[in-house]
Amino acid sequence: MSKLIDGILVSEQIKQTIRKEVSVLINKGIRPCLATILVGDNHASATYVKNKQTAASKVGILTRDFKLPENIEQEKLVSTINELNKDNSVHGILVQLPLPHHIESSITNVVNYEKDVDGLTSYNLGLLFEGTPKLIPCTPLGILQLIDFYNIKVNGMDVAIINRSNLVGKPLGILLMNRDATVTFFHSKSRNLEDKLRNFDCIITAVGDRKKFTLKNNMVRDGVIIFDVGISRTNGKIQGDVDFQAVSEKASYITPVPGGVGPMTVTMLLKNTVLAATISYRNYNN
Repeated sequence: MSKLIDGILVSEQIKQTIRKEVSVLINKGIRPCLATILVGDNHASATYVKNKQTAASKVGILTRDFKLPENIEQEKLVSTINELNKDNSVHGILVQLPLPHHIESSITNVVNYEKDVDGLTSYNLGLLFEGTPKLIPCTPLGILQLIDFYNIKVNGMDVAIINRSNLVGKPLGILLMNRDATVTFFHSKSRNLEDKLRNFDCIITAVGDRKKFTLKNNMVRDGVIIFDVGISRTNGKIQGDVDFQAVSEKASYITPVPGGVGPMTVTMLLKNTVLAATISYRNYNN
C-alpha cells in the first residue's frame, strides 16, 4: 500500500507559520488584507470564496468581500479592481474563477502584480518562466510544498502532468523542470494515454471530470507517485481523477480527494497574501 500524502496535516503546519508571520506584520503596523471578488451567484464559486475567507480569518488575515452581479459590464469590473489596486490597505486581490462568458479572461491582468495572490497575471507568470518567481499560482505551489514535506526528490524523474492550463499544468511544469524533472504534458487531444502513462515515475492529474478521464490501476507502474488535483461530484460525493483504492495498491505516494491538494491550495493563497503584505511593507519603508 502507498504512503498517504496528507494535505490537511501539512497545511495546518504551514498555517502555524503563517499566523506567526501575520503577528510580526501586525506588530510592524500592517494588517494583511485579502479582497475577494465574486461575479454572479455560482454556488460552487460562492462556497470556495467563503472557505477562503474563513481560512484567512483563522490566521489573522482581514478579508473584504465584493459580490458583483452576473451581468456586470467588464468596465465596471475593471473599475472595481482598479480601486482595490489603489487601496494601500488591501494587499491581495482574488478574482474568483470561472467568470461569466462575457468577461474576457485577460481581466486577471488588471490586478496589480504585487497584489496578484493567485499568481495569474502575465507579469507573475513571466517571472515564473524566467525562474525568478514571486507570487506563484496556488495549486502548483501547494504541490511543491507537499513534495518538500515528504522529501520527494523529483530531480531526474519522468513526470506526467495531465493538464495544460495556466492555473495548474503550465506553471507546475516549469516549477518541476526548475528542479530538474523531465516533464511531459497530456491533455484532451493526447492519444494512447493508457499505454504512455505507465512509463512515468510521477503522475499529476487535474482533469476534474471522471466521465472524461479516470486514472486506473492498469495505467500506472509500480511505485508511481500520484498527485490528484481533480474534483468531481457524483451523487453528492466528492471524488478525484484517480481510482484511489485500486491505484493506491501500486503507488508509493498518493494524495486523497478530499484532503490532499485541495487544502494546500487554500493555504497557499494565505501564504501569498502574507508575502504580498510583506512586499508592500518593504516598498513603503524603502
